[in-house]
Amino acid sequence: MADQPTPPPPPTGGNPPPPPPRPGDSVPQGGLDPTQVFASPPQPPPPPPQPAGQQPAGAGQDAGAPPPPPQDSGPPPPPPGTQATKDQGYDDEDLRVLGEVGDYRFGSVNAGLNNDNILVPAHPETQFDEQAFLTLLRGSISLTRDEKWRIIQAMPNLSQFQIDELQKILQEEKKKFSELSPKHLLQLQKLEQKHSEDWRDLQSVTVQEGAKQEEQDQADEIRKQLGL
Repeated sequence: MADQPTPPPPPTGGNPPPPPPRPGDSVPQGGLDPTQVFASPPQPPPPPPQPAGQQPAGAGQDAGAPPPPPQDSGPPPPPPGTQATKDQGYDDEDLRVLGEVGDYRFGSVNAGLNNDNILVPAHPETQFDEQAFLTLLRGSISLTRDEKWRIIQAMPNLSQFQIDELQKILQEEKKKFSELSPKHLLQLQKLEQKHSEDWRDLQSVTVQEGAKQEEQDQADEIRKQLGL
């Protein structure tokens, strides 16, 4: 008797949910649903980047588990223009990296950006400094470009508590990375540059969307005048 064919596995449920919208996609009237901000459940903030030439702690462990943060007991970078010395607790690697990055400190790249053309939807139920919030948001190196855009689009539907907590998280992230020893400055500089490009991209998308909307409004007005 011939072997019977193996039946297909039973369905595991309905269709997967649609991916969250991306910059340039249309947003529902009244703002984005907060549950759509993240493509997957939010992960803990990434550990500080490893200094060049070091193996990440826990390398070879389960790829799904975040690696523990590196041991970093050194002092934070001195202010720009201040000479660092070993007497202050800096080692050879700190001094080498400080020589390479010059006056760069975490946040330097973000400070050179602006919030022009980033439009925050109306949020009548909450009160906060929009420009200060956007400045914190653009400086985050743990949120992706799309997540930052979706957070902005979800503003009308976020509670005051959610806004306040999000600002605390962003402030804590900024503080954490600012206090890392100079060993991490080169990696932080590269990350900041990448995220600054993403922010400029968001600004460009907003300008393009505004131009499209203006063209659409003009076309609608012409059709209205023609009785179409």
